[in-house]
Amino acid sequence: MAPVSLNLNRRRLFAGAGGGLLLLAAGCKPPGAASASGDLIDLRDRPLSVTPPVGKLSIDDGRYLIGLALIHPDPVSVLASWAGDVNRISPEMYAAFVDKFPALATLPKTPSSAGEFDVEAVLTAGPDVAVVSLGSGPTDAQVSQLEAAGVTVAFIDFFTHPFDNQARSLSLLGRLTGREEQATAYNAFRAARLKVISDKVAAIPEDQRPTVFLEAHAGNSPDCCNSPGRGNVGDYITFVGGRNIGADVLTSASGKLNLEYVIDRDPTVYIATGGPHLEKAGGFIVGPQYSDTQAQDSLRRVASRRGIANLTAVSAGRTHGLSHQLINSPIDIVATEVLAKWIHRELFADLDPRATLEEINTRFLAVPYRGDYWVDLASPPASPASQGARP
Repeated sequence: MAPVSLNLNRRRLFAGAGGGLLLLAAGCKPPGAASASGDLIDLRDRPLSVTPPVGKLSIDDGRYLIGLALIHPDPVSVLASWAGDVNRISPEMYAAFVDKFPALATLPKTPSSAGEFDVEAVLTAGPDVAVVSLGSGPTDAQVSQLEAAGVTVAFIDFFTHPFDNQARSLSLLGRLTGREEQATAYNAFRAARLKVISDKVAAIPEDQRPTVFLEAHAGNSPDCCNSPGRGNVGDYITFVGGRNIGADVLTSASGKLNLEYVIDRDPTVYIATGGPHLEKAGGFIVGPQYSDTQAQDSLRRVASRRGIANLTAVSAGRTHGLSHQLINSPIDIVATEVLAKWIHRELFADLDPRATLEEINTRFLAVPYRGDYWVDLASPPASPASQGARP
């Protein structure tokens, strides 16, 4: 979760996700993909001097490979290089991509958006367009270097402000790769499902919105408590009608909460995020390579820690675990539905995120998601006191 601030009030958040995306469902082009003259515009509102479809792209975030897979039958074929950040898409998804598209294994790698931008590496890869992340991509001087060398730079954003920028970004990828129709279809699919949620949430009074503690990368270290703040993952909690306790004290998109603060707030719902990257640390693990029992055991272990075990959310059986790779993803609609069901169980009892994922697999993705990416704790864990721990 990138540390950025959020300028959205609640009304604008719902408008961005429900209203702006519904323009796509109605067949309208989103702002940022094209100007009135038809020229391409990136997420910094910069005109792009290219004629689509372009030849090859470089991408500075492996998750953009998932975005391309939503709209292109061979997403690797349009790449000159990628970031090689397997952890962002999971080792299992990477293996599935390589199995179907072996060229990915030998595709040149350029630095990811998590590191320093490298102009020379991009120039060596030779893309026609360098697709880079808004907020963490190249400096203006580096953009000038690339464009002077004939490489167009396009800024996109799927993750920092997903409700404002994800549809626009996918539309731009669609224009660049000659897959505009497919991008419009997926954006309409996502918009329709977001509207189902936002229409119901709009009627929930503020005092009926449960407090939520989402512990990001739960158990990655002995101490607690990583949390979303204002923006990014925190936007999802707000969108589905929850009150993110981290947003009340963190001014950036992510940070760390004091355990005493979490205990004092005593949230109604506790959600851990994790995945294979936490296995060595003994944190929360979930994904296609783990059984439901393994995922539950790891969630129970995380929820049994001192302070967490005594939360009302844990004792009341409102403890859940979600793959971090699923929520920070171009298929975030699945995670959004999961969060909605957890936070408002009765209101969203009819949502079926597994069916939504299967439809995405069948209708859109060149490489489908297999296995389980979320889990509920079947029974409350034993408290530290009952296990012999000091209170």
